[in-house]
Amino acid sequence: MKKILFVITALLALSSCGDNTKETLIVNGKIKGLKKGTLYLQHVPDSVLITVDSVAINGDGNFSFKTKLSSPEIFYLYLDKKDNNDINDRITFFAEPGTMTINSDWNTFDTTAKITGSETQKRLEEYRETMSGINKRNIEIMMNAAQAKGDVSAVSIDSLENISNRNLQRGYAFAINFALNNKSSFIAPYVALKEIPDANKKYLDSIYSVLSPEVAASKYGKELAALLGKN
Repeated sequence: MKKILFVITALLALSSCGDNTKETLIVNGKIKGLKKGTLYLQHVPDSVLITVDSVAINGDGNFSFKTKLSSPEIFYLYLDKKDNNDINDRITFFAEPGTMTINSDWNTFDTTAKITGSETQKRLEEYRETMSGINKRNIEIMMNAAQAKGDVSAVSIDSLENISNRNLQRGYAFAINFALNNKSSFIAPYVALKEIPDANKKYLDSIYSVLSPEVAASKYGKELAALLGKN
């Protein structure tokens, strides 16, 4: 009888561990070249940035965080390098329950970070890469328009407004299509909420209407529903 009770208890314990794993985020990694500093794991649960945990690094750039996470969302790694310099100090990543790995260099912390373990992070990087190209092209168009006239002040207001409007429309169109084409990814409601929250409601509604049930029930899915007055 005691053996049976022991087996049942062990099975319940294993089952409990499995359930917890589904709502646990583990972030491991290394900051190459960092000898001393403090690393903070942060997120915005509502509207205020809060620190979930922190670890002091002294002589070794390895780190590990573990926290509860029930739904994929944006997290941040903030590095206080103790150098009185706020440049390159924060990595933004799309966290998912499970184990993620983030490796980077201390002096190019946010620009050389390699992030694995999150499918939504892959979609975020894909979105950023394309949007970065669009933004870069927008700047080039504006500069070329100014140089063609010899001076910014010589460019007509109407011309600048037309260029600006086309650029804006291009970015909005890409964001909308990206969300629609990734309806089963948690990136879709995030893009709608954070990138184009002021877009025409019919476009936001079209994004929400095609979300998979799991994505619609996520943190950003619920926030998008609230924005559209569906709650």
